[in-house]
Amino acid sequence: MNDEATSHYFAMIEQMIEGHQWLEHNLDYKPKNGWAIDPFGLSPTMAYLLRRMGLDNMVIQRVHYSMKKYLAMNKGLEFLWRQPWDQNHTMDILCHTMPFYSYDIPHTCGPDPKVCCQFDFKRLPGNKVNCPWRIPPVPITQENVADRAWMLLDQYRKKSQLFRTDVVMIQLGDDFRYDKAHEWDQQFNNYQKLFDYINGRDDWYAEVQFGTLEDYFSSLRKTTGVDYRNMPANFPSLIGDFFTYADRDDHYWSGYYTSRPFYKNMDRALEAHLRGAEMLFSLMMAKIDKQVMTSVLPYISVLMGDLVISRRTLGLFQHHDAITGTAKDHVVVDYASKIFATLQKLRNIIGQCAVYLLSPNFLDVLDEQIALLQTDEYRPHNALPQKIAIKFSHERKDRYIVLFNSLGHSRSELIKIVVTSSSVIVKDSSENIVPCQINPVFKKRKIMEGEYELLFYAELPAVSLVTYSIHVVGTEHSISHRAVLKFMNAEAIPSNQDFLMVHLDPQDQFSIKSDYFTAYFSGSNGLLKKITSANLGAELDVQIKFLKYGTKTKGKDKSGAYLFLPDTDAKEVEYNKPEIVVVEGPLMSEVIVMLKEVEHHVSLKNSPGFDGAGIEIYNLINIASETNKELVMRFITNVTNDKQEFFTDLNGLQMIKRRYLKKLPIQANVYPVTTMAYFEDNTTRFTFLTSHSVGATSLQPGWFEVFLDRRLNQDDNRGLQQGITDNKDTPAYFRILLEQRSSEFKFYNHCNESELFTKAYNESTARCLAF
Repeated sequence: MNDEATSHYFAMIEQMIEGHQWLEHNLDYKPKNGWAIDPFGLSPTMAYLLRRMGLDNMVIQRVHYSMKKYLAMNKGLEFLWRQPWDQNHTMDILCHTMPFYSYDIPHTCGPDPKVCCQFDFKRLPGNKVNCPWRIPPVPITQENVADRAWMLLDQYRKKSQLFRTDVVMIQLGDDFRYDKAHEWDQQFNNYQKLFDYINGRDDWYAEVQFGTLEDYFSSLRKTTGVDYRNMPANFPSLIGDFFTYADRDDHYWSGYYTSRPFYKNMDRALEAHLRGAEMLFSLMMAKIDKQVMTSVLPYISVLMGDLVISRRTLGLFQHHDAITGTAKDHVVVDYASKIFATLQKLRNIIGQCAVYLLSPNFLDVLDEQIALLQTDEYRPHNALPQKIAIKFSHERKDRYIVLFNSLGHSRSELIKIVVTSSSVIVKDSSENIVPCQINPVFKKRKIMEGEYELLFYAELPAVSLVTYSIHVVGTEHSISHRAVLKFMNAEAIPSNQDFLMVHLDPQDQFSIKSDYFTAYFSGSNGLLKKITSANLGAELDVQIKFLKYGTKTKGKDKSGAYLFLPDTDAKEVEYNKPEIVVVEGPLMSEVIVMLKEVEHHVSLKNSPGFDGAGIEIYNLINIASETNKELVMRFITNVTNDKQEFFTDLNGLQMIKRRYLKKLPIQANVYPVTTMAYFEDNTTRFTFLTSHSVGATSLQPGWFEVFLDRRLNQDDNRGLQQGITDNKDTPAYFRILLEQRSSEFKFYNHCNESELFTKAYNESTARCLAF
């Protein structure tokens, strides 16, 4: 069961394809029924994908307890889950909602867990598990079968009153069950005696039997009759999702939307690498001449085997206790180690396939063992990837870099790589010099000696491999524009001969510019204050603040890996004159603020197209020194969404409207954001895009708040049995789009800017160094 809040639809599809193919190849079986009883909230994206995969029915469990009550009162626990755009109702899927607290046996036979627990025969005296209600089950005998059968049937009948038909499904299982033959015998033998007795009593008007999901849904359809789509007649339909989930009181499961963001980020990197590797492998296979296929088959088999392993690793990490960040520490390390090893395989596939596609003869490539190396390197599974510096020497003054665009449309963007010379020029494949800029490289808040960040403008056609060359030239011939660095609140300006460095006295505000925007920042803390947009022709307040939530102090219930239980409203983090660095250049200008737990970057790009149309934010976060704190970044704007309506995506596939409900606590109003969210008024739309899944909300009109990281020092009693304290340096990339709303309806046959940004984030340009 994959998570349905933080997983991207690409990974969900990959997981299902791999799993369904395994079932077909090994068991000759095609599933028709979905089973999602443990994901912490349910998404219509999953329902849609299941339907597109040929499934007709599904079962869900973790739905808000108040929603379950409402559905039960209206006999709506079984419904047709419908997509909001599906006017012809072709994608409906029949969904059964389990009505009670849990999916274990005490909460499935009927409304009274004290009674139902007596029919979980693994809890017989002498076994390691017992009933919390202190009335244990007893073996079924000739002497007690009548009383026990009536007691069980009474619960079945009470449960049936919540549904529309007289066909009732009773689940008989739990976590970590049926792993020993002894339990199979205990459950089956005792239940068979009960079933035989009930079925033998004609005056009880009941028939009970063991069955599968397919048996249940087939019986249901026979009872109700079906329409032309083979769906039960006269069943209600439902549009929407089931977030945010609560199982009792104010215990909303909105914490896991953000828990362990380092690994959520790693997951998205794995997706991008897998997508690129699959496409390049397919293109390579299409190019290989049939005459040489026999010779290269062993080589192809190795790459294909690595692709299969990679798909399975991605699918494994979509588990509802993996990408959610709700696994034990050692399990997280195991997941991360698998992802790390998989990234190495995918990087090799990308390099091998790319070099063949750029070469005239595949056999020559194999004979000479030519390879392309990528320009970033994934270090140990718990460390940030590092850019590999492209080195130059007296013998080697020219280097080549290959860029792969996996998108189905062209992209124009600034490419960033690290080089060891500040006097370089960049040429495209036609030997035309392209604009570029040289920036310093910051590591651990210090400027690196002998390494430089090279930015250059690249034009990449759809699904293409494009080569650019980098050449060392004399300083007098270099047309690379070196950035100017301005420092505020710095104890001392670093000494560096490659860049002009200026000390700025404290001031009320300062700004950076691009062709699209002018961004104004506070002189006291370096954080964004407002933006002037050339496209909108207006000034917009966009303040950034960092705040922290604590956790409840009264009672035993506190925030943990799953739950977000704040003590009060978030408290703003006060920063007293942090060090501020302004990097200005012709292609990109950037403000870097060295805060205590965040290295905060805001940059503007002079890049045509959608790459330059947004404000880019990069945070390097580490809250390892905190205790029971959750760090958030808040945007305060003058976009007046008076109804406090905002929109979040569902798994990167569709958008859904949210509304902040003041009658509910803060944690109930936090929703998952997989790729983007936005809010708007009559004139302006504020769009937020993220490189990985986060939790977010809008507490006030014009506000948007995104959770960056969480450190909780205790368990929240939902099964993990530990806190989450393995925080580390965690990157987070965001973009802000400001768009003008038009009163005219227009039909576009192309993606809008936010969709292009989302695609660019999820399928970043692969960069390989050619030797």
